[in-house]
Amino acid sequence: MKGTEKIIARIENEAKAQADEIIARAEAEVAAILEKENKLAQDKYWEKIRAGTKECEALVDNKVRNAEMEARKSILAAKQEQISKVFCKAKEMLADIPRDDYVKLLAVLAKDASSNGQEELVFNEQDKAAVGKAVAAAANELLKAEGRDAMLVVADETRDIKGGFVLKQGGIEVNCSIDTLVDMQRDRAAADVAAVLFE
Repeated sequence: MKGTEKIIARIENEAKAQADEIIARAEAEVAAILEKENKLAQDKYWEKIRAGTKECEALVDNKVRNAEMEARKSILAAKQEQISKVFCKAKEMLADIPRDDYVKLLAVLAKDASSNGQEELVFNEQDKAAVGKAVAAAANELLKAEGRDAMLVVADETRDIKGGFVLKQGGIEVNCSIDTLVDMQRDRAAADVAAVLFE
């Protein structure tokens, strides 16, 4: 029996050695697979982190650009509002200049706008009563001085304008109201006004 026990013991030892070797190989393979999968998982993890970071940076950049654009639009709107106030103030100042200066200004405008010296000057109700005849007379004097026909007259009708006049002959009109004249200058002078206001 001793020989049989030895054989059995040897077989058990060999089987155990083989089993240990198989287990060791399996553990090594499992460790290699785990290491490989861990590396893939880490790579995917960092790839998602990088993609997420880029997406966040893009969103932040987009928000910053939008905020900057909105800020520029707000600043531009505020500047436009200030420029508009300047031109509104100019209209008020022109309508409120001393009577003699106002008559001279309108007379020069009438002389320059007149094509044949035979038009009518249409004022607002207040200016018609206060300066109408004086403007027509002064404009006619300026036209005579240039050797042109000088028969401008004050129209019977009035217009709802802030100041100035409308030069009219038949169906043809030239708008020389203060609002129109200042608005016409706005396109040319807005850049200069902005330069003075926002230096």
